Amino acid sequence: MKTVATLILLLSISPVAAQYKIAYNVLQDQKADDYEVYVMNTDGSEQRNVTNHKEDVAWTYYSLPGKLLFISDRGACRRCYFLYESDVDGSNVRKVSNLQLEDSWMGSRKRGTELVVAGRIDTRVRYQLFIVDIPTGNYRQLTNELAAAFRDPSFSPDGAQIVYVYKKNRTDRSEIEEMYIMNVDGSSKRKLTTYPANDPLGKEPSYKVGPPHWNAKYKFITYQSNQAGKQSIYAVTPDGKKQWKLTDSALDEGWHDWSPDGEWLTFDSRDAATGRHDIYMMNYRTRDTKKLTGDSPMKFHQSPVFVATR
Repeated sequence: MKTVATLILLLSISPVAAQYKIAYNVLQDQKADDYEVYVMNTDGSEQRNVTNHKEDVAWTYYSLPGKLLFISDRGACRRCYFLYESDVDGSNVRKVSNLQLEDSWMGSRKRGTELVVAGRIDTRVRYQLFIVDIPTGNYRQLTNELAAAFRDPSFSPDGAQIVYVYKKNRTDRSEIEEMYIMNVDGSSKRKLTTYPANDPLGKEPSYKVGPPHWNAKYKFITYQSNQAGKQSIYAVTPDGKKQWKLTDSALDEGWHDWSPDGEWLTFDSRDAATGRHDIYMMNYRTRDTKKLTGDSPMKFHQSPVFVATR
């Protein structure tokens, strides 16, 4: 195991330290239900609130080069989310589309001009997949299973497929969500995950399969899952033939993101003893890991996202 000093050196000489920042969500004021988006360097320094808007819930789940994307209920009913973008420092905020979104991760293709999102049109059409054109805000609906729930979609690296979390009947609390993959036109739909039938958590409401994230370099998809009493990050190949547990620490590892070069994983982790959620960064090849938000007075730091700054 390398020392912390060695890991800091690795971080400092890696291109990820110079080319990227990490955006993440912070519960700023629990009583006011104030969530803000923060940005920091990849060594944990210069942590900064970039949304700084106390009157809304703001969560980031994706970024584009030089841009943060975040959902917010500002100017709308409580927890009625719309998509916004800003510069990395929080300036130049713009509402991207009038499509109301679900609380869901998302993905892009065509050099960041198109997003795949989970959205809603009214109380009848909910948790369906849509393609959003970033420059214009126009959108089109991809799925039309009104009883089902589609969430956390992500494009394959070539933009030809979508991986997503699916539930046939969104009102059935006993049904376990699973991860699926399909072509963009909806054909060749295949299930990628199967939650262990003998796991005691299978009969309890919990996060069974989390947002999928592609690692294009190593050609696998990761997701979080609560199994055997612990939340960890798992991996599966796009053909579904190989599945394995990627992380295995004493803490609960959850929402995460890959650096575009596929070499670094950032994730949030919960310490059951303190109740803190902190952001970590791990070198995929060496498994060296560093906590980035341990000095923050806030207790909830979640959903980290790499942001390209150049």
